[in-house]
Amino acid sequence: MISVTHRIAIDESEIEENFVRASGPGGQHVNKTSTAVQLRFDVRNSPSLPDRVKANLERLAGRRLTKDGVLVLVAQDARSQEMNRQAALDRLIEMIREAAKPPPPVRRETKPTKGSQQRRMDSKSKRGEVKRLRTERPE
Repeated sequence: MISVTHRIAIDESEIEENFVRASGPGGQHVNKTSTAVQLRFDVRNSPSLPDRVKANLERLAGRRLTKDGVLVLVAQDARSQEMNRQAALDRLIEMIREAAKPPPPVRRETKPTKGSQQRRMDSKSKRGEVKRLRTERPE
């Protein structure tokens, strides 16, 4: 089990990893090894995640989510397979933590205070007076 938060843990069997060849330059060794990792996690069918977290995760995933609800993360920055694997897993855990955060409190509208309204009007009057003095020319 992979611990994400104190309430959420994901079973390792829910995560599927495929190793592919990384794109970009790399020398002679690049054509022989598959170091890039394609991590797949089925968001919609995961028994480990609550429905609210699933919905938030689908929204956060964006283009990385397939039509079937599978989240695909690709890591190919490191030269070793193990480091790429850990990077992809860390990204998945971070996305789930972000999706599990509670919603922000609802903003309640407030009216400006009388003092702030008066200060605003005073500053507008002063600014208008400055502009009026600029345009008037003595004869």
